[in-house]
Amino acid sequence: MIRCVSCGEEYDDDEIIYNCKKCGSILEVVTEDYDIPKETFEGRRDNLWKYKEFLPVDADKKVSLDEGGTPFVPCPTLGEELGIDLYVKVEGSNPTGSFKDRGMTLGMTKAMELGVDTVGCASTGNTSASLSAYAARAGKRCIVFLPSGKVALGKLAQAMFHGAEVVSIDGNFDEALKAMTQLAEEKYLYLLNSINPYRLEGQKTIGYEVVDHLGWESPDRIVLPVGNAGNISAIWKGVSEFHEAGFIDDLPMMTGIQAEGACPIVNAFNQHTMKMTPVENPETVATAIRIGAPVSSIKALHAIYDSNGFAQTVSDDEILAAQLELARKEGVGVEPASAASIAGVKRLVNEGEIDKGEKVVCIVTGHLLKDPNTAINACTKPKEVSADLNKIKELLLNK
Repeated sequence: MIRCVSCGEEYDDDEIIYNCKKCGSILEVVTEDYDIPKETFEGRRDNLWKYKEFLPVDADKKVSLDEGGTPFVPCPTLGEELGIDLYVKVEGSNPTGSFKDRGMTLGMTKAMELGVDTVGCASTGNTSASLSAYAARAGKRCIVFLPSGKVALGKLAQAMFHGAEVVSIDGNFDEALKAMTQLAEEKYLYLLNSINPYRLEGQKTIGYEVVDHLGWESPDRIVLPVGNAGNISAIWKGVSEFHEAGFIDDLPMMTGIQAEGACPIVNAFNQHTMKMTPVENPETVATAIRIGAPVSSIKALHAIYDSNGFAQTVSDDEILAAQLELARKEGVGVEPASAASIAGVKRLVNEGEIDKGEKVVCIVTGHLLKDPNTAINACTKPKEVSADLNKIKELLLNK
């Protein structure tokens, strides 16, 4: 069953619908049967489909690239510096290099069940990279709209290489999504942006895996970057479902981090409201979260408020510094948007919002190589020397 998050209107799960017909709000998939022992998952392959009983599609018909089961990495150096117990969930280890693959395996499986022949999305990069791969896997036509000049090269290359029909839109992401949504509503294609509730059903498995990694315990806090705002609500849905199933006793505080130049969720949080006011011209080096009108804002704010969580901004300089620090102190390479979570933790520790000793899990959402230009620009150029061994030794000795 699909239900409106605002008015509660219900729809059949075989209806292709993106917004409530009654009030226009966004929708969610309702899962009601939690009578499943956690021992059910033991001995299974460590991927997203390990939790198939909690997923609202037919797992026997899944379109999968073996997504999920991503590394859960302790960060002792950064954690000790900050006085917290810090972990990162490395979503860049998914097949196309970001957390989007979790949503796409569910979304594309649902597309197969519905019998659609064309899928589409608007994207800042990662969504298009993921959709193009899963559409190729399923044998579906794929159309993606990208904001012109605003997509990192690694992501653009993936979308094109997997055979998507890429259209460069002269406008920002929000304008591209509006056009794509109109096409979906007119039945030209099946929309697989995060407004599609089945996308978030895949992404909620991040929450499942976090508590599974911790020995069926909740961390004190889960921190993640917020762009179109689906992921924070999806993870909250996941941990809440496991709590309702009796698998964990406590719930984490959901903490969303946005860039200063693209922060409509943080602005709403600071005003203690559920009403999100779009940012007209969002700008940040973190292209994956350069979104001014997130479609899942109401879900994200519910997740933050209901979990007694928090929302905060970070500057581009803080993001880039955190990206380097995570790589050089912990060996984990992530794209800039992912590093917003680390930058946010640092700021919130300094501000006293995160207490010393908290167990904090940061979701790092995309791989370093998604945005190679930004990574290269953050580093000093390679030193040049002749192949003469004495010259090389001299160079190494003169640090």
